Amino acid sequence: MDIHIILADLKKEADRIAKAISALEGIGSSAPRRGRPVGSKSAPKRRHMSAAARKRISEMMKLRWAERKKKSKQ
Repeated sequence: MDIHIILADLKKEADRIAKAISALEGIGSSAPRRGRPVGSKSAPKRRHMSAAARKRISEMMKLRWAERKKKSKQ
């Protein structure tokens, strides 16, 4: 093996490791946290479904279940 090729490979790997270390160091200090803050007590707003929408979905699901039941009997 040529020593120049080995040195080039080692330098590439050293650069890659240095970038990984700097990225990990940056994560620990300045990265924003995700999710709700620990002290917040307000729950996220929930969507409400109208009575008409619930009825329409209920009817569609009943039709779907009836079709599946019909297919399974055959």
